[in-house]
Amino acid sequence: MRLTIFVCCAAQLLGQLVATASDQIPGKPQSTPIAIVGATIHTVSGPTLTRGTIVFDNGKIVQVGQDATLPDSTQVIDGAGKHVYPSLIEAYSDIGLVEVNSVRASLDATETGSINSNVRSAVAFNADSELIPVNRSNGVLLAVSAPDGGLVAGRSSLMMLDGWNSEDMTLAADTGMHVNWPRDDSGIKELVELLEQTRRYQASRGASDSQQPKDLRLEAMLPVIDRSMPLIVAATRLNQIEAAVAMGRKQNVRIIINGGYDATACAELLKREEIPVIISAVYRVPSRRHSAYDEGYTLPMQLEAAGIKYCISAGGRFGASGLRNLPYNAATAAAYGLSEQQALRSITLGPAEILGVADRVGSLQVGLDATLFIADGDILGTPTQVEAAFVQGRKVDLENKHTQLYRKYSAKYEAAE
Repeated sequence: MRLTIFVCCAAQLLGQLVATASDQIPGKPQSTPIAIVGATIHTVSGPTLTRGTIVFDNGKIVQVGQDATLPDSTQVIDGAGKHVYPSLIEAYSDIGLVEVNSVRASLDATETGSINSNVRSAVAFNADSELIPVNRSNGVLLAVSAPDGGLVAGRSSLMMLDGWNSEDMTLAADTGMHVNWPRDDSGIKELVELLEQTRRYQASRGASDSQQPKDLRLEAMLPVIDRSMPLIVAATRLNQIEAAVAMGRKQNVRIIINGGYDATACAELLKREEIPVIISAVYRVPSRRHSAYDEGYTLPMQLEAAGIKYCISAGGRFGASGLRNLPYNAATAAAYGLSEQQALRSITLGPAEILGVADRVGSLQVGLDATLFIADGDILGTPTQVEAAFVQGRKVDLENKHTQLYRKYSAKYEAAE
């Protein structure tokens, strides 16, 4: 009886903790031009500018260069000794769908059944997640929120990590249809049948005398067969990757590999078919007993050398709680073969290109969203602190549970002295 009461009370307490919303107020829309002057500007798509200036207005970048003409109403930020970067982009995570992995009530990433193509993660995204401000404070202002489970998990969305609700925070509602590559032929046949059924459905709905009722699962698959939305296939082993690429070629659908541990073993195939790879973990143990200890660390360098389009993700192993380590995953890849510029690109412009949003984010160019941050040093270095951040020109709050606890216990030990 006592045990039952204890379990019930613990569950109630955990539920209260999960239900607690982050108390950061979203940034206000930009009302005046802002210029960051005299900073090192990492454009990513072009040269790095020393003592440069970047100006943004109405949420868009309007000037980038060594000199700029500033309107009288411009708010000037002294960037001397600082570094300006475009937002880091997490290409695969469960942010907004999972709060505490060990608390079942906070898990909303997986639907029942094997075919859930109608699922869209932006609809279920929790805009009040405590994980959002934590990751935002280390430069991750954009992150893909992806469903999981089953054969076809559903559609991921690229979210801006600032806003009142999921509608405010959605940058791209459908970045890809997520598929967990099956382990047997029956699963592959089920996936192929879904694609072929979608084509039949499309033809039936397009007929002038059509009485075909709308099917939400098949409606969601139409952009896949039209090649406007890719299949993002979770595949790590060589046979999985090769089978996924072969299926994509035969069915004429776009494929992105998520995971890709054995990608270098079929590098020629991936390059020929122009298949991008989302590297789901740099920090990982070798996939086989005979593999090199640094297998995960050197994979980005090997894909770079092979000419394969790729990006680095930090959301695979530890979920949304580990996204703040995204720059350090890239830094490790730089220590094992990538140049620092290539490493930075792998977490900014690289994912933007793979996700089809490079015309809006991923670099610092005129006309792109002013989603960027100011740091006191190289963002790939662990001592570096993000001092200010903007999402579409809105200055965002960098407070989070970590900073609050730091101040609390700093005060405690100062008082003890």
